[in-house]
Amino acid sequence: MSAQPLVATDRASLILQLVPYLISKGEVTVADAARDFDVEPDEMRAMVEKLTVIGLPGDGGFWQMANDLFDIDWDLLDEQDTISITNAVALERTPRLTAREAAALLAGLQLAASLPGVGDSGVVQKLLAKLASGASSAPAEVIVATSGVDDVRTTVAEAVQRGVAVSFEYRAPDAPVTTRTVDPVKVHIADGQWYLQGWCHLRQAVRTFHLDRVSHVVLSDIASTHGADALPGLFEPTETDVVVELRCRKDVVPLLGEFAARAVVHGKGEYRTVKLRVGDERSLKRLAARLGGDVEIVTPQPAREAARAWAEAGLALYS
Repeated sequence: MSAQPLVATDRASLILQLVPYLISKGEVTVADAARDFDVEPDEMRAMVEKLTVIGLPGDGGFWQMANDLFDIDWDLLDEQDTISITNAVALERTPRLTAREAAALLAGLQLAASLPGVGDSGVVQKLLAKLASGASSAPAEVIVATSGVDDVRTTVAEAVQRGVAVSFEYRAPDAPVTTRTVDPVKVHIADGQWYLQGWCHLRQAVRTFHLDRVSHVVLSDIASTHGADALPGLFEPTETDVVVELRCRKDVVPLLGEFAARAVVHGKGEYRTVKLRVGDERSLKRLAARLGGDVEIVTPQPAREAARAWAEAGLALYS
């Protein structure tokens, strides 16, 4: 069957697809290109010839130079019936990340590389190298500190794979250390903090554990029987919650993430007072550091001290 004649809208759509096709092919015969696009060879040749009057407009809306237009190898087309683009205008220009954009992506990739099973393949390391070399200028130095949380996540991942419980020591805020045995269900991150949710053998219920408070985690030989249990919300209120007061500009309130959903906001004008309930006032240190001075922790004092210590520890890594 012969190909159907093209209407104007179809031709415009095909031309949009034609340029990246020709660039990827390098050289391709008119017959092969026509077959790939399901058009007649004469129609394909006409579309290719029309490319030479399409290009990148100048500041005044008109093409300023010959290099602003697509061009083809006319001799190759006339003598061998083969298409080859010799000037692809701006389509082959690689976008360059700014130093700030590259630094942000590098920080995220370094965090991803610390996850069990992610940083082992070498793919992340190759991406880190490409990002560092592909920015328009040298990105700012970024350090993502590792911690004991990485070991906890690795052990929990192995426990889930083996179908066994984990045992660890846990220090809740203002409480003595307890030894817990937990059937792990899920490990996830929220607002920069890692959590483990699972069935606690001590409490005989599903509990959420702040991984910064977990230590001496080991695999047990106890089979996990609650690995498929339904989980509660990560930030459901409890009787032991602490009320924290923050001060920030009104446009910063939506940036509080999960905290904003359960906050009470007061005030008029440029600044707002935000009150929210948290399981541990020290957990706000990452929020304060991430928002870079746009959020002030007003009360309680332990929350202020924890945020200051967190920032100073981060700065010390660069000295």
